[in-house]
Amino acid sequence: MHYTGTLYINPYEPSSPLLEVTQGCTHNKCKFCNMYKSIPFRMSPLNWIEEDLQEIANCYPDTTRLQLVGADPFCMDFKHLATICDLVHQYLPKVLTMTMGARVTNVKNKTVEELRILREKGITEINLGVESGDDWTLDRINKGYHSADIIEQCQKLDLAGINYWMTFLNGVTGKSHSLEHAINSAKIFSQCNPTVVGTGGLTLFEGTELCSEAENGIFDPLDEKELMIELKTFIKNLTCEPKKFITHHTSSLNLTGPFLSRKHEMIEAIQYGIDHFDMKKLSERRNKKEYL
Repeated sequence: MHYTGTLYINPYEPSSPLLEVTQGCTHNKCKFCNMYKSIPFRMSPLNWIEEDLQEIANCYPDTTRLQLVGADPFCMDFKHLATICDLVHQYLPKVLTMTMGARVTNVKNKTVEELRILREKGITEINLGVESGDDWTLDRINKGYHSADIIEQCQKLDLAGINYWMTFLNGVTGKSHSLEHAINSAKIFSQCNPTVVGTGGLTLFEGTELCSEAENGIFDPLDEKELMIELKTFIKNLTCEPKKFITHHTSSLNLTGPFLSRKHEMIEAIQYGIDHFDMKKLSERRNKKEYL
């Protein structure tokens, strides 16, 4: 298999073979991330993809699900993605579902009709690394788009029938803008129709611009209790109805089933954490995290 560097995948997706179709990230400028800093972006040659599909077919001929990996493989234009889908079905005729990571900007270069065709070809779900719906925060962390872009592109996915996950990065804006980050993100997410909403607490990894800013006093990171308060505010203001809500703070809280009728359970669980958790231990656990 033609795998380049460390493979990052959605840990909550069902297990399935991994097909690398791009290397690196098309943006690679987010201040909190160093996952692809040393890997220049490029698309995998089609002959590599075909060789890997042959290998997957030998090992997993009956697979019905496939993850296309790379930071944001959905960046590829319609024609190239359609060609890859056709190759997948040539070697793995039982595949019904293809998933992959995506940036909001990846949707922009495709029409609704093209998205519908890709859905028919098996791209049923993408994982959107949104991080925030607050424009000040999006500019602050250099995401390369604004809240209006999130709504516009998600509406296209809705019309095409492609499901999507949306992520909220808890703590990424720091103390000075925490309330606005939580409330405005909830407002934008609530105007979309994500299948899953996922959140994670910010960890400042060495080599990231945000870590450097924190060390120089330019960025004011939230402590563990403040992260939980921000997360609770986001959930309290969220009014969309994902099938699943996942948060991997330093402790995990997952809610499956109707979100709106049960979100009080998650709010109560977070409040219990705010009132009773050992914040020093949670901070120590977070500080031990590292990119592999």
